[in-house]
Amino acid sequence: MEKIRLNKMISHNTKYSRREADELIKNGDITIDGKVVTDLSTKVNFEDKIRIKGRRLYKKDHFTVIVYHKQKGELVTKRDDRGRKTIFDTLPKKYAHYLPIGRLDFASEGLLLLTDSANVATKLMKSNLERVYYLKIKGFVTPAMEEGMKNGVLIPSNVGGHKDSNIESMRISPFLAYKIIKNSPTFSKLKVAISEGKNRELRRFFAFYDSEVTDLKRVSFGGIELGTLKPGKSRYLEKNEYQNLHDFIHQK
Repeated sequence: MEKIRLNKMISHNTKYSRREADELIKNGDITIDGKVVTDLSTKVNFEDKIRIKGRRLYKKDHFTVIVYHKQKGELVTKRDDRGRKTIFDTLPKKYAHYLPIGRLDFASEGLLLLTDSANVATKLMKSNLERVYYLKIKGFVTPAMEEGMKNGVLIPSNVGGHKDSNIESMRISPFLAYKIIKNSPTFSKLKVAISEGKNRELRRFFAFYDSEVTDLKRVSFGGIELGTLKPGKSRYLEKNEYQNLHDFIHQK
């Protein structure tokens, strides 16, 4: 069984964040096989008998998922070295250890799922579950764009990536669906459904056709809807949403 950092093991299976786990380790509150461990680089798996303040750590077999309405101007990260606002500055502190399921960039808004299970986060991020967005772009929706949405396209490495990121070429799969709501020479509006969650995927797609996405809002992920949830607010999943998600997780 693969071993991971002790603080990661604790944060993925308890309410503690990695920073809080580090403090527990430094304070001598963690034992492994009966011995106190204070080395932050210690790696473990569940074959090790880990105790936190005397209580045995077990692998989490349940999970919680919340829906958050991300606002424009927030980063999807725990903290930013430039002091910019993050989603965790807005979310209640009780969600500080939750993991975002995918990303919405700084200028985007809408539905973001977060979970207290690393396993669930990984499976959903890598899934082909439908993601639905409303977009506003500069200029017309052209026949070439429609062809790309229907058949997919390879985006070269020099197109549409964030200037501070390592920009690589990207293969974009055919869209699951799209609807042109408004088509005009100044700006156009669309509703699109895709099955991937690659970094800046939609912004890079339209940049390939010399257009710019000026507004991007995700309204659905895997059948979970943003609905009337207000910006900056969060909610737990409904019973049927949990059941559908649970069924998907356990069939993978």
